[in-house]
Amino acid sequence: MDFPNELRYSPDHEWIRVDGSIATIGITDFAQDALGDVVYVAPAEVGDAVAVGASVAEVESTKSVSEIYAPVSGTICERNELLDTQPELLNQQPYGDGWILKIEVANVADLDPLMSAESYQTLVM
Repeated sequence: MDFPNELRYSPDHEWIRVDGSIATIGITDFAQDALGDVVYVAPAEVGDAVAVGASVAEVESTKSVSEIYAPVSGTICERNELLDTQPELLNQQPYGDGWILKIEVANVADLDPLMSAESYQTLVM
């Protein structure tokens, strides 16, 4: 399992990378492994306003369908269109080309409760 130190993590197994006011969101290596082979990803639409804990995507795998939750509030400013034709990128590159969406962060205080890589690793291991 991989737990990149530069990322923050939610207890719902999302990772977040912040660059200025833009947060890139994806699912962790732990989450993709638990899901199994991902066959479909349905992210929310660009322009949608989201609150912390709101569902922002649905991921369907050979095992189940799972909701992905917003670790921060804001407005969706980009979705990963590669996932439309290559949903397996969530399995192959969960921290790279397998990102799901980007959110323009409305409140930087939303980042405070998120976990470090070490804390997240302790949670899941």
